[in-house]
Amino acid sequence: MSDLITADLVDLDLTGADRHAATAALAARLAAAGRVTDTEGFLADVRAREEQMPTGIEGGIGIPHARSAHVTAPSLAFGRSAAGVDFGADDGPADLVFLIAAPAGGGSDHMTILASLARKLVHQDFKAALRDAPDAAAAAALINSALA
Repeated sequence: MSDLITADLVDLDLTGADRHAATAALAARLAAAGRVTDTEGFLADVRAREEQMPTGIEGGIGIPHARSAHVTAPSLAFGRSAAGVDFGADDGPADLVFLIAAPAGGGSDHMTILASLARKLVHQDFKAALRDAPDAAAAAALINSALA
């Protein structure tokens, strides 16, 4: 999973009026990197998943995710939002947003990434390091080492 996330898939100044806009900004990075072939199709899959259950978790975390025919390789985009984005968590908006994209046939990849990320996100030091990451390369390195 070492190429799951790269610096070009990180936005440390993520903006968006709502979760759909923030997710679209991250999806655009996946598309620019050639990991998503149809941004609108992928976002429709993410929205369908989000309608089943909100993807916000306690501690300022949003993890929108989907398996999609429009994804070429298991990928992760990360955004840090100063304003916060509402992903439906009981404790309020998310300032750390992880967009997981998995190919349609990649069910186990998707769940492996989600489980690994969830295990790391219970650790305050990991979240603090992401909130303090000085640049996109540092954030990508932190996430890759955490998921290795």
